[in-house]
Amino acid sequence: MSEGSVIVDVAIDQGGSIETIDRVTTHENPTYVKHGVVHYAVANIPGAVARTSTWALTNATMAYALQIADFGPRAAVLNNKSLARGVNVLNGHVTHEAVARSVNASFISVEDALDEELG
Repeated sequence: MSEGSVIVDVAIDQGGSIETIDRVTTHENPTYVKHGVVHYAVANIPGAVARTSTWALTNATMAYALQIADFGPRAAVLNNKSLARGVNVLNGHVTHEAVARSVNASFISVEDALDEELG
């Protein structure tokens, strides 16, 4: 990156995703310069605007909660591919490939985990 650039690691809470970020920063001291690049690595960025971020999260997730409440978890997951992509663990199985790799576990699809449930 060019000197004077700014990079923000919004995944620092989960271990980060930027190679040059080597530490978590805070809201009180949010940045540091490395290789001429300003690095921002505040964990829990939404914590600075808790009320606003809560409203945003609620607005983004309420439809999923209502589908689960209206149709039950199984039907909601089968009928909404977006919701299915958010399932990480189901019936004792890891159903998200990246999560399975990160914890050295076997992976099965959400559909297969649901089929096994009916056994």
